Amino acid sequence: MTERLRPRDVAILAEESPSTPMHNATVEIFDPGQSGFDYAHLVQLVQDRISFVPRYRQRILPVPGRMANPVWIDDDHFDIGYHVRRSALPRPGSLDQLRDLVSRIVSRPLDRSRPLWEMYFIEGLADGQVAILSKSHQVLVDGIETVDLGQVLLDKSPEPKELGADGWRARSRPSPLSLMAGAVRESLTEPETAIDTVRTTTGTALRGLAATARSTGRVIDALANRTPSGDSPIIGPLSQQRRVVVVRTDLADYRKVRDAHGGTVNDVVLATVTGALRAWLMTRGESMRGIRQVRAMVPISVIDDELEATSLGSQIAAHFVDLPVWEASPVVRLHQVSYSFQAHKETGRAVAASRIASISGFAPATFHAVGSRVAAVERRRGYQLSVTNVPGPQAPLYAAGARMVATYPVPPLLEGHPLAIGVTSYDGHVYYGLTADRDMLPDADLLGPCVRDALDELVDSASGGRARVPRGRRGRKTPEEKP
Repeated sequence: MTERLRPRDVAILAEESPSTPMHNATVEIFDPGQSGFDYAHLVQLVQDRISFVPRYRQRILPVPGRMANPVWIDDDHFDIGYHVRRSALPRPGSLDQLRDLVSRIVSRPLDRSRPLWEMYFIEGLADGQVAILSKSHQVLVDGIETVDLGQVLLDKSPEPKELGADGWRARSRPSPLSLMAGAVRESLTEPETAIDTVRTTTGTALRGLAATARSTGRVIDALANRTPSGDSPIIGPLSQQRRVVVVRTDLADYRKVRDAHGGTVNDVVLATVTGALRAWLMTRGESMRGIRQVRAMVPISVIDDELEATSLGSQIAAHFVDLPVWEASPVVRLHQVSYSFQAHKETGRAVAASRIASISGFAPATFHAVGSRVAAVERRRGYQLSVTNVPGPQAPLYAAGARMVATYPVPPLLEGHPLAIGVTSYDGHVYYGLTADRDMLPDADLLGPCVRDALDELVDSASGGRARVPRGRRGRKTPEEKP
């Protein structure tokens, strides 16, 4: 029996455009060591584990006449070689070269006629390291029916688990007549199906009208030589190109700041983001334009004891916080951010980072995917920036014996939001992945040094020294770090 897409998934597909591809991505860097980890090993690993995420071998099939929402069907031409691809950097490849390649790959939408995911094995990094770039569409990973494929590829031990292929065979494709008959039958026996169809059809039409209105409004503003209301450097139309910025920091620094000033590591992360935005805005002269705060949407976990640990999709909620970029003191910024989360902590539904990190498998990729879905749902709430911070395990993980030494989230951009930030902690480090629109934010590369400087300010304050931006690092890139 075929499974029908839910209304929210259909809405996500309807909102997708060439300038807003709705997929999440993750870049993971590995040290093969003596494991011999290569492209062939990755293909075999995916073949062994893909049975745990059967959605990754299915594609979307519309129902004739849009009588009901589309359905998921097995891809009878599933080709693992199409989805798991091979690429390389000129040796010795640098981190900057890697993120340039990632920026080009994540700019391209996924092919809807196939299962909605791709994975790239990237060779040629310095010191013999390799990278894996994973792309999964938001409708594929909901945290309820399907987790991210990367969550099942990694092991806690260098000795990989030998699971073996599952002998999968695609079920036959339903005929147009059977799809129509199924839609009619469900409309008669399951009233919610008919309601979902009406909602989806109406929603698609309204989104089309809204898109037309937005385009017309931009034209009128241009002809009138006006600046649209709510003008902000991180609000504006998107191009089809992306720029990815990555930063690696030490988790010990965040714990030091937390121990000195209180709050949580998540508070320190958001205070670091606030300080980075402040420094970046000042390099643009934006401080002279009266920008006092940036409204951020931060997905937070609200897992309940009664719910299964892997059912993440319904346990992530939106939290809105005004990042005080106008405030000069890093300590005051930290306390203001921490205060904004106090009400959530007092509800008793807040979840400790250690509990999230202990979820079976490497869950950050799934959490980031669910967080992006929440960001899409809440887009009309008027926030300017989404920041998803996910704690991961603090012990090394392995893919076919190769140790993962770094992991960077690459969040998608939503219409009108040319910047998104993802953060993952793993094995003693905190990794930032910033996705920016290449045309709207041509100076996005400066955000990397700004993140490091903002963290340095907080660490200085925790050491009893006067918080300051190191003079030698202000407004210029730091030497490239090894991943």
